[in-house]
Amino acid sequence: MAQSGGVKSLLGNASDGALDKLSQPGAFYADKAVRILLPGPLKKASSILRFTSKAGLTTDITKTLNDAAGKAALEAKPIFRSAIDDMTLTDGVGIVTNGETGGTDYLRKSAGEDLAVKIRPLVEKALGETGAYQQVEKLGSLSSLASMAGADISRDGLTDSVTQQALDGIFSYIGLEEAKFRKNPLDKGRKLLKGIF
Repeated sequence: MAQSGGVKSLLGNASDGALDKLSQPGAFYADKAVRILLPGPLKKASSILRFTSKAGLTTDITKTLNDAAGKAALEAKPIFRSAIDDMTLTDGVGIVTNGETGGTDYLRKSAGEDLAVKIRPLVEKALGETGAYQQVEKLGSLSSLASMAGADISRDGLTDSVTQQALDGIFSYIGLEEAKFRKNPLDKGRKLLKGIF
């Protein structure tokens, strides 16, 4: 029981730490490893996006998408905590022996789809609040961008893309936090790791 509780505490603290960092203003945008981009070929259309921004046709859409992801991360803590609380003792034993990001990897594999379903409404709300939908609708009406094949910049396409990218970024940060706790038991992770190892 201590092992399961220790693993849950470790992962809970790792997820809280990751979400706290990513919900800081500008955090998603500042880290190129997790920066949210427009879907499909539009990811590589930075020169066109700069042009539309300078011409006053749009504002910085990429920044707006990242602000929305940060807002969603801020509200995602209870969703991640709930997924972690659902772990069993057997899950906990497997996590202990699966490397420095074993808990994160388990969480992504076992709860990733459920988390995406629960986080998507948060992303949708944030995309609306930050004005991202309106910005992307303007892009869609510009002929040079509208003609780019394979770019799903519909409301649903954008929401799905930002949700998946935000989740990838969150899991990446949870993994870093988990590894930090495991490597440095003299830090605040000491009490947590006592029940695991």
